[in-house]
Amino acid sequence: MLAPVVSSALFIVVFGFSLGGRIREVEGFPYKEFIVPGLIVMAMVQAAYSNNSSSVFQARSDRYINDVLSAPMHAWQMNLGFNLGGVVRALMIGAGLAAVAIPATGAPIREPVFLVVAILVGMVLFAALGTIVGIFAETFDHHTFVNNIVLLPLTFLGGVFYSVDRLASPWHELSHVNPVFYLVNAVRYGFLGTSDANQWLCLGVVVALAVPAYLWSQWLFVSGRKLKS
Repeated sequence: MLAPVVSSALFIVVFGFSLGGRIREVEGFPYKEFIVPGLIVMAMVQAAYSNNSSSVFQARSDRYINDVLSAPMHAWQMNLGFNLGGVVRALMIGAGLAAVAIPATGAPIREPVFLVVAILVGMVLFAALGTIVGIFAETFDHHTFVNNIVLLPLTFLGGVFYSVDRLASPWHELSHVNPVFYLVNAVRYGFLGTSDANQWLCLGVVVALAVPAYLWSQWLFVSGRKLKS
């Protein structure tokens, strides 16, 4: 857990404190405060996804997933266990980064209840995605491909380091197709009380993605697809 906390803290030092001297404010907040929510989301998304994709793939590769499947547990319990692993690891990393970033930058937490709900739903989404990819991956490169080629670019383009409202057309419109944009802005609203889109729309989009993703991972455990073969 230490590595993602340290790497994200370095982003705060490099971007927040270095560029903060040139970029005074974004949406009325000092730049070092503005980037904190997005950096926390970036670290947590990668943790939730990677934890589950690597765990499930390794379990399939080494065949010890068979021990789990033969245990006296229901499919929903297995699915819940794997997904909770990713969520808990992401929460611990997020809490560690927040413990470093908030005192260093002075970032506020304006809407704590909304923040907790947004983070929990978002982590369920990416933990479930990791579980799904881990089940379908045929090689180790497959699950790292999704993280490096899909999730990481979407996170960087989701408004972590900038306000999407400042983008010209068509980049402004295209940013709203990015699902990570809605999670970043839901979390940013929880911290700062402001976002590039309506906070309820952002939360609604994340919920609308998290529910089918979790149900898909549940169906995979129920059906045994790619798990029992």
